[in-house]
Amino acid sequence: MKRSELQSEFLEALTKASRKIRTAFNQRVTAHGLTYPRARALWRLAEKPDMAQAELAFELELEQATMVRLLDRMEENGLIERRPSLNDRRVKLIALTPHGEEQATLVRCVADQMRQEVFADIDKDDLRGLTLLLQTITGRVADLEDHHVDA
Repeated sequence: MKRSELQSEFLEALTKASRKIRTAFNQRVTAHGLTYPRARALWRLAEKPDMAQAELAFELELEQATMVRLLDRMEENGLIERRPSLNDRRVKLIALTPHGEEQATLVRCVADQMRQEVFADIDKDDLRGLTLLLQTITGRVADLEDHHVDA
């Protein structure tokens, strides 16, 4: 098989795996009354409390308008609250409510269980090697994006 065919096959397998992981995760969080975007936002906010709205949008790769709608729904459902920043009145910090904390813990448990199932019999060295490979690819794609912006 040619190198270009191997590269195409790898990228197709990576895309398919990523889609399947997202679909499986979405099914599991939906069973608990969450949506995929809400689950991701809960996860990030649990990892990094009091994140600015713009920073959360950047990390989740969402447009600002989409982020506002998502946060509006999360606030209506009692998952988050928006607080003014002490440093900049224009900035709203997003904080999990106690209910949001509970839901973030649920999301973490769902993700942990999925990881255990998916990686159960995969060798640690294989996983390390693939992780390094994906980090290399991610860095090169980021360089391509940066180069394209500069051009």
